[in-house]
Amino acid sequence: MPPQEPALDAANGKPPRYGLMPQRIEQNKGLIMPELKSDFLFTLSASVTRLHDVGPVPSGTRHVDLLGAGTFEGPRLRGEVLPGGLDMKTIRSDGAAIPNVRLVLKTDDDALIFMHYTGIRCGPPEVMARIAAGEIVDSSEYYHRNTPYFETSSPQYAWLNQIVAVGLGWRKADRAGYEVFEIL
Repeated sequence: MPPQEPALDAANGKPPRYGLMPQRIEQNKGLIMPELKSDFLFTLSASVTRLHDVGPVPSGTRHVDLLGAGTFEGPRLRGEVLPGGLDMKTIRSDGAAIPNVRLVLKTDDDALIFMHYTGIRCGPPEVMARIAAGEIVDSSEYYHRNTPYFETSSPQYAWLNQIVAVGLGWRKADRAGYEVFEIL
């Protein structure tokens, strides 16, 4: 007998936070797998104010980008990216960039949210070289994803402490940005 599907939450019409999702995909010899769902959280854009090329280290080539001011905006929260964030990324031997980002968001109602993430930016060597040279490259030419996590003491945004998110990114010479989605 297949597992029972949970009922939708009457308050918001969404599946319950815990347990199996109501939509399923049947795969792999009859195993039932939950379908991944998401909700748009916000768009984030931040300036890159300074680049430090640390050079070859045991794990690859280290770059440290200092992040400046920026903005984020979505249906449930919006505000500014405070200057002072860091991206301590590693460029692997296969050319993929692995970000290691720490930054602080300040909502329009003055709540502070610490955001940190890692991920991957990769693509054909010629595309990655164009990005590294500061050229504006359409995001359809490369793969750029991250997994942001959040920490806040604000009761209004405490729900952020308990979610998983995924960001779809783009990079320009002086800016980085993401469309961030909550995974339900």
